[in-house]
Amino acid sequence: MAITIQQLQKWKRQGRTIVSLTAWDYLLAKVLDEAGIDLILVGDSLAMVALGHSTTLPVSLEEMIHHAKAVNRGVNRALVVCDLPFLSYQESVSQAIHSAGKVLKEAGVGAVKIEGGSPRIINTVAELTAIGIPVMGHVGLTPQSVHRLGYQQQGKTVEEANRIIDEAIALERAGAFAIILEHIPGELAATITAEVTIPTIGIGAGVKCDGQVLVTADLLGLSDRLPPFAKSYLNLRQVITSAVKDFATDVQEHHFPE
Repeated sequence: MAITIQQLQKWKRQGRTIVSLTAWDYLLAKVLDEAGIDLILVGDSLAMVALGHSTTLPVSLEEMIHHAKAVNRGVNRALVVCDLPFLSYQESVSQAIHSAGKVLKEAGVGAVKIEGGSPRIINTVAELTAIGIPVMGHVGLTPQSVHRLGYQQQGKTVEEANRIIDEAIALERAGAFAIILEHIPGELAATITAEVTIPTIGIGAGVKCDGQVLVTADLLGLSDRLPPFAKSYLNLRQVITSAVKDFATDVQEHHFPE
């Protein structure tokens, strides 16, 4: 049975932890879905993982839709959420509605995710949810703000922590169905998780969130560099390299095809 937003919110009330990973193509999405992942995020991290950029900023709305379509075709059970990329929703509410509507219509995903908790973003979330577009929020480290915030942990001072708490509460009030908490102290994430009634999904935010998400390339050991809060469960880069070298040797020594 396909997982819904209402199911995720029910799991928060029941204390059942939500498991999430990212995907950027059909094959990976199919594997994750069959493995029982609850929420698959077509994150704009694909700008780096799949497209070779150094940040998330260059990826376009059209590229996100292209990858989201492929991911959605591989999924039967998980809820699929797609990031709105940089400058596809910040200019105006009408731009955000157009971009989010285009993603839902063309990619067939269940919801969109946007970054930030400023009053302007809160208003955008409220306008989107008012017309029936489900929105996942994202506070703490927001990669689309890399040139302003960098990649360091956020919320370490009392002022920063209070701001992030206020943003999370405002996102819930605006209609967000869940919130990503990225690279913030575990105590702060625990406070937010207790304050809001919608699920919190942590990435580098401690164990007290309602769920956890990782970039799948990090989990599989495919990334060039691992964020300080990530964990590799195997070194797939090494496994693939070894298999390719074995194939090359067999071809060169006329052992393949037999």
